[in-house]
Amino acid sequence: MKSTLLIIVFCLIQVSAFAQLSARDILKQKTENDLQKIIDSSPSLAGLMAVDLISGESIGINENLIFTQASAIKIPILMEVYKQANEKKFALSDIKPLLPSNTVAGSGILNVMVDPVNLSIRNLCVLMIGLSDNSATNTLIELVGMKSVNNTMLSLGFINTKLQRKMIDQPASLRNEENLSTPAEAVRIMKLLYDGKFIDSVTSEEILSILKKNPIENSKIASELPGNVKLAFKPGGMGGVSTEWAIVYLSNRPYAITIMENYKIASTPSGVISKLSKRIFDYFSMMKATKFGVLIEN
Repeated sequence: MKSTLLIIVFCLIQVSAFAQLSARDILKQKTENDLQKIIDSSPSLAGLMAVDLISGESIGINENLIFTQASAIKIPILMEVYKQANEKKFALSDIKPLLPSNTVAGSGILNVMVDPVNLSIRNLCVLMIGLSDNSATNTLIELVGMKSVNNTMLSLGFINTKLQRKMIDQPASLRNEENLSTPAEAVRIMKLLYDGKFIDSVTSEEILSILKKNPIENSKIASELPGNVKLAFKPGGMGGVSTEWAIVYLSNRPYAITIMENYKIASTPSGVISKLSKRIFDYFSMMKATKFGVLIEN
């Protein structure tokens, strides 16, 4: 009899707790369940973090796991370049030569240039982000120093965001000297830029303006979103790894989102990042509705 009463009390508590959930709480639970199903459907490991830049509401799954970043780590490098330029260590208009020691294969165009290349630091930044140019990236890493990038990240509270090697450095990769971050830290970095709190609002906006120059067709986060939605983003990819950091400028409801995958194999189903992104987009679009679910377009 006593055990039966306990079961009844437990059930009543559960029913009461469920009854107290708001419509929006239920929608969030549905969203989190759907996101988990997408992640579980793939043999790879994935994590994500998304933050509504208006309300501060967040959704995360495996958000504190450390992932290899591939070219997404170029955002912290870009930030360090602008930080040192602000400190008058150099001017963004200063010209830097492309050295053979920094010229590597992979993404970009500088490695196929025939004549000597001399570019401004600002133009190297644009190439590093817009074309994900690895040679431009290595030139900028040498300019600012890996230690400085990491010290800046640490000073901002990003303890797991680390630049540990130049681009296309296989020996370093084999030593597990990878460039790292977590979905949670990467989202906080993007929010810092959106809020205009990295150095100052002008610097933050100039960094975002460079991220907005990325061709939208390179974005997996954007691939299933409406064509009129703008992004500031940087993707990354290498063997077994896909990452992307972005701000999605959903009308009146912008949000920061980072999605990361690793342990991918050739037979891994594609589309995990785009599916997760679409589900997050749908959720934040719903949150534009009134209390009783009426969506008024604006």
